Amino acid sequence: MTTRRFLIAAGLAAAVASAGAASPALAQNTAPVPAALTAEQKALVNKATAYVQSLGSAKGRFVQTDARGTRTQGTFYLQRPGKARFAYDAPAGLLVVSNGNNVNIWDSRLKTYESYPLSKTPLNLLLAREVRLDRGVVITDVRRLADGFSIVAQDAKRQALGKIALDFSDGPVALMGWTVTDIKGGQIRVRLTDFGPASGLDPKLFVLTDPRPKVGRP
Repeated sequence: MTTRRFLIAAGLAAAVASAGAASPALAQNTAPVPAALTAEQKALVNKATAYVQSLGSAKGRFVQTDARGTRTQGTFYLQRPGKARFAYDAPAGLLVVSNGNNVNIWDSRLKTYESYPLSKTPLNLLLAREVRLDRGVVITDVRRLADGFSIVAQDAKRQALGKIALDFSDGPVALMGWTVTDIKGGQIRVRLTDFGPASGLDPKLFVLTDPRPKVGRP
């Protein structure tokens, strides 16, 4: 799968493709620098942390836009900790599932299957069992939006070399989406609509194994 195809297929794991090819020097140069937050910014971080930590099972629609302006959409399922599912509408033919350990990607048109550790993706910050934006994460910016605020964060251990900007609405605080930026500057923007709590989600939604026949599998 090409890097561009991977980015289109998985906004939640957009940093993985470039991270795997990054040189040690490049990785070192991307070390995150923490921002000196004001009292107001710290209050926003605390609100966002409390909100994300309270998320359990949820469902909604998403619209994803890549760096070239290509838009895809589909249905998004969330079950914290660790689990998420992006079911893309036709004709995309894409299914992206985080099972708590790995992010698995199936492209039914190209008949390709990819798997990456969840810990290597910036979205791990959102799906962690305990969301602590003051621990294990470096916040590089907190900025106001027209309809809320955005928190830009990176993995302090640099396992995931990209960064993620989580966007929240004000009063009440709610997740609106995120933008993932890889180490080469490529961006994937995901916007959520009709996103809210959902009870009784089928556990099978968060299971994706390689559907290809074993015979002749590369």
